[in-house]
Amino acid sequence: MTQSLHPAAQKGFSSGAELYQQVRPNYPQEIGVWLQDRLQIDENSTVIDLGSGTGKFLPYLLQTQAKIVAIEPVTEMLQQLQQAHPMVISLQAFSDQLPLDDESIDAIICAQSFHWFANLKTLKEMHRVLAPSGHLGLVWNQRDIDVDWVKALANEIAPFEGDTPRYHTGQWKQVFEHQGLFKFNGLQNFQLYHHGTVEQVVSKRLLSTSFIAAMPQHEQQRLKAKFEQIVFDFTGLNPQDRIDFPYRTFAYHFQKIST
Repeated sequence: MTQSLHPAAQKGFSSGAELYQQVRPNYPQEIGVWLQDRLQIDENSTVIDLGSGTGKFLPYLLQTQAKIVAIEPVTEMLQQLQQAHPMVISLQAFSDQLPLDDESIDAIICAQSFHWFANLKTLKEMHRVLAPSGHLGLVWNQRDIDVDWVKALANEIAPFEGDTPRYHTGQWKQVFEHQGLFKFNGLQNFQLYHHGTVEQVVSKRLLSTSFIAAMPQHEQQRLKAKFEQIVFDFTGLNPQDRIDFPYRTFAYHFQKIST
């Protein structure tokens, strides 16, 4: 495997894989309809979940009854996936070296992952393994910063991002400029609420962010307390009180252009 991982992904996701599995939100139920209607995934399809992480998106793919291949480069994330979904085929590989035959895949899904490997080598590899007119779906859950306390949390986190790839910067879109491999077929967005205690769905969830999970433990605990103080200041809720964390889910549909 020649592709290298960003240090924030390598360290943060290896050390924080179990936390990631526990505290990350799921996806809106409407995403299942999107998979079937837009990406045309059904029981006759073979689908890659690329950058599958701990397998948080797999339940929605399993609903389609397609044959699924989960691919993830980080060992610790893959282990969490295999524990949660032992019946799913899983492979350890990078996005630019997929151990699959030419034109053998009907659709590729990247849920919460494409910004980590948004490069031309990956696009070419996706194009190679996809069948003619095959589908590419890119999905992200994003915290809804139109809500005041969510925006305050985002402002607290921002100085620590550095050069870590992130969806919200939009830099991942640049790879689709001046390429003849994929055409854009549309964007849908959905609303999502993550229900739980402030500690579980806010402060611990934010600790699972790659560049925060890579920090020393004492720094993480300082931030955890800060996150909980922000929520209290805006809402009056304590760490063990229940809260709805609002998200927007963005689902991008691309389709392979035959060359």
